[in-house]
Amino acid sequence: MKKKQDSELVSNRRALHDYEVLDTYEAGIILMGTEIKSLRNHGGSLQDAYILVTESGDVILKNASIAPYRFGITFGHEERRDRKLLLHKREIAKLRSLSQEKGLTLIPLSMYLKNGFVKVKVAVAKGKKSYDKRAALKEKEHRRAIDRAMKDRE
Repeated sequence: MKKKQDSELVSNRRALHDYEVLDTYEAGIILMGTEIKSLRNHGGSLQDAYILVTESGDVILKNASIAPYRFGITFGHEERRDRKLLLHKREIAKLRSLSQEKGLTLIPLSMYLKNGFVKVKVAVAKGKKSYDKRAALKEKEHRRAIDRAMKDRE
């Protein structure tokens, strides 16, 4: 029995509702041993997380929650500590310039396993207005109605 190579550990579904995704990047992340074990048990959340690019060239994931591993040692990891992301220099420079533009922000969309390593899908996003959200919901309902009509037709 072969195990699936890429599996999603944590996703930020709220981000797709609140933001319009313009571009995505794949980044590695530096984790402690108990953090990876907790993530494999789906003990993480990216609900209020965001990404910051520092002046020194570090890309940091802030406010992401990884629950303490219940079978770990008593001095495990902090739940909401800052975690460094690993990207190429060109990507870091591009993300820094994009994050300084007005109206654009960097958010994590998901954490997933790829060849045994945890990766973070980083999105360059623009915030949606409330009328944009309503239009997206209306379009989604319209698409569902069309799909239902096509299903009944068959």
